Parts: sequence; C-alpha cells; structure tokens
Amino acid sequence: MTANNQTVVTGKLIGVGVGPGDPELLTLKAFRLIQQADVISFLVNDDNVSQARMIAGEAVTGAAFEIPLLMPMSKDRTLADKVYDQAAERIKQQLYSGKNVVFLCEGDPLFFGSFAYLLERLQAEFVCEVVPGITSINAAAASIPTPLTKLTDSFAVVSGRHSDERLRDTLINHNSVAIMKAGKSRQRILSALNDTNRLEDASYLEYIGRDEQFIERDVSKLPNEAGPYFSLFLVTNRSGEKR
Repeated sequence: MTANNQTVVTGKLIGVGVGPGDPELLTLKAFRLIQQADVISFLVNDDNVSQARMIAGEAVTGAAFEIPLLMPMSKDRTLADKVYDQAAERIKQQLYSGKNVVFLCEGDPLFFGSFAYLLERLQAEFVCEVVPGITSINAAAASIPTPLTKLTDSFAVVSGRHSDERLRDTLINHNSVAIMKAGKSRQRILSALNDTNRLEDASYLEYIGRDEQFIERDVSKLPNEAGPYFSLFLVTNRSGEKR
C-alpha cells in the first residue's frame, strides 16, 4: 500500500481454523500463528462466550491483544452485514498500525466459516492468509468411524436450511451426504431420510470433539423434535449401491 508515494507497511489478516472442538485437533501451523499473533479476534455470542477462543485455549498468549466481536444469532442478513462491516473496521485499525491479526474460526475458515465475510471486505486492501482447519464433517466421520467416500462415490454437502425438495434430491442422487446446521431442521431431515429410504444409512452427531459429544447411529431412535445448532447428519453409502 502506498500513500503520498511512500510505502505504508500494514499487518496481515490471517484466518485460522481451530477445528470442531477438540484442542488437540489444532494443526501445528495454527498453534504457531496463534502464539505469534499481535492481535487475536473471534466471534462471541450474547453471553460473551466464544467457542473458537475456548478451543484455541493455551495457544493464545497473554501478549496478544484480543478483539471479541459480538455476532447476534439472527437470520437477518442486513443485521449480519452491519456487524461484519463494523468488525472489518475494527480489524482495519489494527492492520493499519502494522499488527498481524489472527481471526479464530471454528472448523475451517472457508467452509461455512465466518471468516469468509471478513475476507471479502478486507482482501482487496490487505495481505490475507488462510490456515485450513479440520471440519466437523471430517471429525464426525472419524468419530463413527466410517469412510465418507470410496472409489467412484459421489459426495454432497447441504444445509438443513435447504428446501425439502433439495434435501430429497441430494439424498437420492449422491452416495454420501453431509447435512449441516441440522438442529432446527431435524424433523424435516428425518422425514427426507425416510422418504428416500436412507434412514439406515444415516448417523446423527452433536458437538463433535467436545465434552458433550453425542452420536446416534440409529437415527430412528431420535426424538422427532429440534436439536442443538451444532449438529449434523452423515449419510454414507453403507449399502454399496451405486447412485
């Protein structure tokens, strides 16, 4: 960056994936960059709690300046965009002062990650780097354990927020399916699994890698009610049927 023909040295924005919950799933690179960071930023809920910050734990040194960013749990994109705009401005101040900012993100920063919204606001102006993290899907498959794909299997990722038709079509046309953000949509997902004869292929997982982790391999036993936000279904090709 230049100003009045003089080079202005700015800091670097680094999106670091901290994995789904188990601190031992932090990569060595993630641990090192968190320890070396001038500034650590992360999202917090209304109770000022950050799961990403908790996962990073001992990797965060006392020397780092911390910027918690409140993200209201709302589907209102206008409100969310306003929050990300404000967050980007706060981070800009640190980057302009020459400090490197590490933004902690659960799972992987670019896979349903909040970092993506900061990246699109800042990458045209600053040097940005991403350190990939272990996703909840990979951790879930390891927890069962079962292969996500083999040979020519097709694999799809959808959200519980998708329509019933999209859920059914995906379950019909792909060998393996991960259904993210399953909590409030659990009843609809169970119906889609039943309609496509894939109940026996499905496993349900909550809070992967955390103390409250819960796994149900027989999803027909699940209560027909909403579940927690941090939950997903893994539907794998147990029958070996080609799709």
